[in-house]
Amino acid sequence: MGYLLTLDQGTTSSRAMVFDAEGRVRGVAQREYVQHYPRPGWVEHDPQDILATQFDCARQVLADTGVTAAELAGIGITNQRETSLLWERASGRALAPAIVWQDRRTAAACERLRAQGLAPLVRERTGLELDPYFSATKLAWLLDHVPGARARAEAGELAFGTVDSWLVWHLTGGRLHVTDCSNASRTLLYDIHRGDWDAELCAALGIPPALLPHVVDSIGVCGETDPAVLGAAVPIAGIAGDQQAATFGQACFAPGMAKNTYGTGCFLVMNTGSRPVTSSHRLLTTVGWRGRGLVAYALEGSIFMGGAIVQWLRDGLGLIRSAAEIEALAASVPDSGGVVLVPAFTGLGAPWWDAYARGTLIGLTRGSTAAHVARAALEAIALQTVDLVEAMKGDGAAPLTELRVDGGAAANDLLMQIQADLLGVPVVRSRMLETTALGAACMAGLGVGMWSGTDELTARWQAERRFEPAQPAARCEALRARWHRAVERSRGWAEEDEEG
Repeated sequence: MGYLLTLDQGTTSSRAMVFDAEGRVRGVAQREYVQHYPRPGWVEHDPQDILATQFDCARQVLADTGVTAAELAGIGITNQRETSLLWERASGRALAPAIVWQDRRTAAACERLRAQGLAPLVRERTGLELDPYFSATKLAWLLDHVPGARARAEAGELAFGTVDSWLVWHLTGGRLHVTDCSNASRTLLYDIHRGDWDAELCAALGIPPALLPHVVDSIGVCGETDPAVLGAAVPIAGIAGDQQAATFGQACFAPGMAKNTYGTGCFLVMNTGSRPVTSSHRLLTTVGWRGRGLVAYALEGSIFMGGAIVQWLRDGLGLIRSAAEIEALAASVPDSGGVVLVPAFTGLGAPWWDAYARGTLIGLTRGSTAAHVARAALEAIALQTVDLVEAMKGDGAAPLTELRVDGGAAANDLLMQIQADLLGVPVVRSRMLETTALGAACMAGLGVGMWSGTDELTARWQAERRFEPAQPAARCEALRARWHRAVERSRGWAEEDEEG
C-alpha cells in the first residue's frame, strides 16, 4: 500500500502520476485535449474530453508502472479551478460545454452586478474580485442559456461543480458530489471566514443552493472510487485547486513563503498563515488548504496568459515550431529592441482586473524581428509577475527573499533569469517542476497517514537551480516603466458587450 495516484487535470492537458512512499515519481501519463473558442472572449472544453483524457491517463500510468489499484494508498486530485460544469444528477451527463476560467462572456453581467453595489460584499465574504474569471457568473450564464436549466436546478435535478467535483462524481459512480474548500473559495459563493456557502451571495447571483456540492477538507479521506473505474476501491484523500496544490508541493508552509507557477497562466501565491489577509491592491484572498490540523490562507495574483503566450507564438503566429524553441530565439537578441507585448488576449488579471483589455504588440519598427517579439513575450510573463510582487508589498507582505518557481515554462532558463533580474531577488527552481501533482500527492499521503506531517515534506523539497539577479536596477526600472505605458494602451479596448 505504498503508492499514491495523482490526477492533475489542467487547462490544456490531463496528467496522471504515480508516487511512491518516498515521494518519488514512478510514472507519468499525459494527454492534451482540444480547446474550443466559439466566439471572441469565449473559451470552452468538452466535459467528456476532460473525463476521457483524465481516466485514460490514470489507467495508462498504472499499466506502465505495474502498480495495481489495490496497491494505491490513496488518490490526490488537483485541477484547473474556476472552470464551471453543469450536469444531470440522474445520468451524470453534462448539459453544456464547460466554461473555462479564461472565458470572459460574463464581463457585462459583472459590470451590472458591480453597478448594483455587490462588489464590496463579494470582496468581504469571498476575498475575490467581482470578475468573469470566477465560477458563479459562468454558472448563472449556463442556467439562463441552457433550455430548462434554471427550473431543473431549482427542482434539485442538476449539479454544479468545478472540475474536481466533476471528476469525483464520475470516480465514485455519482455517489459523491463534493468540492474542497480551496476550490469552493474560487466560486464567488463561499464565505472564507465561516467556511460555508453564502446564502446572500447565492441569492444575489441567482444560484439555487441545491446545485452546490458539499465542501470537504483538502486533506483527508472524503470517499472511495467505484471499483469499476480503476479496478479497486481507492480512498480519495486529497483535493486542491492547482495553485494551492503547487504551493503545498513547493513546501511553502510558513507565512511569507511564496511560489509562482508558470503554466497556461501564471499564479503567484503567498502563504499568509491561519487567518485571511485582506488586500487593498486587488489581489485575491483565498483558502490555501485545510485538514488534519493544518489551516492556511493565501494572497494570490492571477495572470491569465503565461505559457499560453508561447503557445500563441507557436500556433497563432507560427514564429516557432515548438515551445522549447522560444528560448534560443529570444536569446539571439540582447533585448526586445523596444517591442512590448501585453498579452491581454482574454483581459487582464491582477492587479488590473480589466475584462475589456486586449492583447497589444507595440513599439514595432522596421528593424523588429521574430526574435524581438519572442523576447518581448518572455519579458511580458516576467513583468506581470513583478506587478504582483509589488502589489503584495503594498498589502504589507514582507519583502520576498526568494521566489520558488515551477510549471512547464519554469524550465526556460532565459525566462527565469529575466524574472530574477526584474524582481531583484533570487529565483529558485524546484527539482520537481510538476509541483502541482506533487502537492496533491502530498495532501493525499497526509490524508491516509503515509507521512507524519509537513516537516517530513519540507525535508524532501529540493532546489534544482538558483538564478541570481544580474542586471542593473536602473535598466529593470526602465523596462517596467515602458511596460506600464503599454498596459495602459491595452486597457478598455473591447468596450462592446461580448456576452451574446
